[in-house]
Amino acid sequence: MVRRSLVRASSLIALGLTAHTAYNLTRLRSLPTSAPDVAEAVSILIPARNEAGHVEQTVRDALSQTGIENLQVIVLDDGSTDATGAILDAIDDPRLTVIHAPDDSPPDGWLGKPWACARLAEHASGTVLVFLDADVHLEPGAVAGGIHLLRTLGLDLVAPYPRIDAPTPLQRLVQPLLTWSWATTVPLGWAEESQWSSLSAANGQILIFDASAYHRIGGHAAVSAEVLEDIALMRAIRSAGGRAITADGTDVASCQMYDSDPGMVDGYTKSLWDAFGSAPGSVVGTSLLVGTYVLPAAAMFSGDARTRRWGALGYAAGVAGRELVARRTGEPCLSRGAPDPLTHPLSIGAFAFLTALSWKRRRAGTTQWKGRPV
Repeated sequence: MVRRSLVRASSLIALGLTAHTAYNLTRLRSLPTSAPDVAEAVSILIPARNEAGHVEQTVRDALSQTGIENLQVIVLDDGSTDATGAILDAIDDPRLTVIHAPDDSPPDGWLGKPWACARLAEHASGTVLVFLDADVHLEPGAVAGGIHLLRTLGLDLVAPYPRIDAPTPLQRLVQPLLTWSWATTVPLGWAEESQWSSLSAANGQILIFDASAYHRIGGHAAVSAEVLEDIALMRAIRSAGGRAITADGTDVASCQMYDSDPGMVDGYTKSLWDAFGSAPGSVVGTSLLVGTYVLPAAAMFSGDARTRRWGALGYAAGVAGRELVARRTGEPCLSRGAPDPLTHPLSIGAFAFLTALSWKRRRAGTTQWKGRPV
């Protein structure tokens, strides 16, 4: 009876969260695919460390942005040991500036990406700063669309999520959780209206700032040691009285975050230890996810018929939530003939494993990203 009660409670929570997801998606703003021309100066800032496989297309996409007459693209070759520097030097465009930095460790109190972004910002002259990861591909009107939201809504930061391309089965299992997590748990309408810093959800792959607001909070120096510097920047904007929103950028931007499964594991384990704020927070947060989405699926194999029915309801709710988000963001889903949402309990299990591995590496001091300790 206790087990059935737990399964019933878990399934009702899953059902409630999926209802919240459905409502949330009605409040989620999207970057328009077409927007008015931008009259102000725009700086697109790209940190690149060993990005030979992606950086040329990313830079050419940045240079091909339409509707922006005064465009500046600055790329920091951050101590790359592959062909990144040579690829950048071969791109001939007067709007492009390439800065080659030696492969040095960041100063004390800084992590690599915030340090790279801070150096890029020093060279930027635009009234809009667009921080763009070196593996993000943009449609021609992406930046103008983001600036349109920034200015028409009177914002200081727009944080669009690109469509995530996952080429391997393991990545298809884990990567969709990136968007699903905030679409399910963050009340987007409330977050936009209240601007509470605790309700921040951002993705550092694309961040579109009003330049004065960025400098007012101290830029990346304000988040120099933050592993999740994107979320920390949004919190800093809101804490300073500014306005920031999370947006859907999947129609105008895409990203293959990792070239391999080991790379994905390294990418997640460098930061998941910080996702819930503390070790106890990780235990509680991960346990709630497992209880809400894995327990009902396991209960479908129970010997008790009523428990199985409750488990089936909870499992179906979890699958439905994943399906709703995947449809909106262009990811593989049932409506497109892909079974990915059906694996939602396995996705949560993989997330729990990666979180535990992240804490293990953190405690052992072996966490690294792109050859640098974190």
